[in-house]
Amino acid sequence: MEKLVHNIKPIFNNESRILILGSFPSPKSRDNNMFYGNPNNRFWAVLATLFNQGIPQNNMDKISFLLEHKIALWDVIKECSISGASDASITDARPNDLSIILNNAKIQAIFTTGKTATTLFSKYFHRESIYLPSPSPANFAYSFEKLVDSYKVILEYLK
Repeated sequence: MEKLVHNIKPIFNNESRILILGSFPSPKSRDNNMFYGNPNNRFWAVLATLFNQGIPQNNMDKISFLLEHKIALWDVIKECSISGASDASITDARPNDLSIILNNAKIQAIFTTGKTATTLFSKYFHRESIYLPSPSPANFAYSFEKLVDSYKVILEYLK
């Protein structure tokens, strides 16, 4: 188990209206310097489907996509001990300072992807978030179609 520090900057601007929080970047995300950086992760394909657009292919396209749709993206955890990409192995967690986003954007709703992000957000921030199922390829309980259906709640806050 390694002690790691989050290495990806939050994505947001002053027009961001929703904040989506994961738990902590996977090794592939850290290597690619982008959230949901595992090519098998379904996050980008789900959002592209929601907005009826092509899947953004590179980091600049992903950032532009998020900002165009008023979505802020970061993670709950700043540093932790973790084994590989296993959220279940997270220990010694310290949270990110979400005020960086919350004080500089028009956030109307906070979403958390997966059970670990939801649990840690509640623990560290003593607030409710809107649960979204994990888009990880390891989440076999959710087909792509079921993920898209679950993520449609995002659109309610962007009208």
